[in-house]
Amino acid sequence: MADKEDLTRFGVAFPTPLIEQFDQYIEEQGYKNRSEAFRDLVRKTLLQPSVLQSDQDVAGTIVMVYDHHVSDLPIRLMELQHEAHHDIISNMHVHLNHDQCLEVIAVRGNLGRLRHLHQQIQVQKGVLYAELSVTYVDELNKLAHAHNHGQDPNPGQHGHTHNHHHNRSAD
Repeated sequence: MADKEDLTRFGVAFPTPLIEQFDQYIEEQGYKNRSEAFRDLVRKTLLQPSVLQSDQDVAGTIVMVYDHHVSDLPIRLMELQHEAHHDIISNMHVHLNHDQCLEVIAVRGNLGRLRHLHQQIQVQKGVLYAELSVTYVDELNKLAHAHNHGQDPNPGQHGHTHNHHHNRSAD
């Protein structure tokens, strides 16, 4: 969190019904004050794929729900993922009911390519829902390059606080 001298204060006018709804949201989400909730909402908005530049490196997910009975759809979705294998970290497949499947694809790479993959998925006949959600990764290429070459630019630190070890095989 930034020091108080780094904060900029400003006033915002809300219609009474809207601020009442916002206060209810704040309470339900467990925020301590309006400022915390407002900052999170702004961060979320600024991380929308439509706001970020196409050449930025990001990490995130593509979540989709589809009808697996639609002719060749599961095969086509798998082909799309294989074509984008360099940007896909992992995926999870869940059977929601007799007809519908949920897939969560963890992605990391160029936002323009991920937008393209998302668009290819969402236009498929039988895809009922598809959403791309991302976060900006400013040192993605540096970290990936270092890991691929057996280096660790920040040993034991990868944006979280617990220490761990990597098992590396000799190249």
